Order: sequence, then C-alpha cells, then structure tokens
Amino acid sequence: MKISPNAPQARMRSAGFTLMEMMLVLLIIALIMGGVAVTFQSFANSAEVTTTKTKIQNMEASLMAYRTNNGWYPTQQQGLDALATQPTVEPLPRMWKPLVKSDSLYDAWRRKLAYRNPGKHNSSGVDVYSLGEDGVDGTKDDLGNW
Repeated sequence: MKISPNAPQARMRSAGFTLMEMMLVLLIIALIMGGVAVTFQSFANSAEVTTTKTKIQNMEASLMAYRTNNGWYPTQQQGLDALATQPTVEPLPRMWKPLVKSDSLYDAWRRKLAYRNPGKHNSSGVDVYSLGEDGVDGTKDDLGNW
C-alpha cells in the first residue's frame, strides 16, 4: 500500500471552513434577518394603525357622552382637552366630569389627536382624527372617524 505524501494535508483542508463558505453563511443569515426585520416593521405599523383607530372610536364615544350631558360638543377652542380637564372657556359645560384620561388624547405616534368642530368630513358632527405616521394633515395615511 502506497501512502501519498499529500494525504495528511488533504485531510486538514477538509476539516475546516473556507473563507468563501463562511461569507456565504453570513450572507444567508443577513438575508433572513432582513426579511424578519421587514416583516416585523409591517406588523408594528399595523398595530399602531389599529391602536389609533380604537382610540378615535373611544374618543368619539366620549364626545357623544359629553354632548348628551351638556347639549353640545366641545368647541374648537376647547378641543378634546374638554374631555379630560374641565373647560374654562365659554360655553362652560353644565354637567362636567372627566370622560377620558389625558394620555388617551394621543395617537400611537405620540401626537395629539386632532379635533374639528364643525366637522369637515362629518358635517353634522365633529371630526376626530390622527395625522398618521407622517404627521402631515390631509395625506393618505390620516385616520379619522369618517
């Protein structure tokens, strides 16, 4: 039996990974992590939209309670703050009580919910809306009670 002088070297080469193999594995891991990050971002954005829509619906219900108690919605000047703190600007509510907590006046992007009385979209009522992720009024990502 003839033993090749290169036989131990051949075994040593196959025992480890080459630089190319390591880079390929790292590339695959990076691609997987990138896909996970994109998927997670879309879930996070969906959660923010759902949370804000729920806050707008709750605000609308609180505004209806305010109107039932007082006969009118808060004025534009009083705004949504009239639901959390007693207004000091006329018309003063006849039967005021806090209907929401101050922190519920903010959307998922930590911006105060917008209020319009009389409503632009709800001409017989009021508009309660969020400026959305971009924070700009009148863009397609705005969320409102219309």
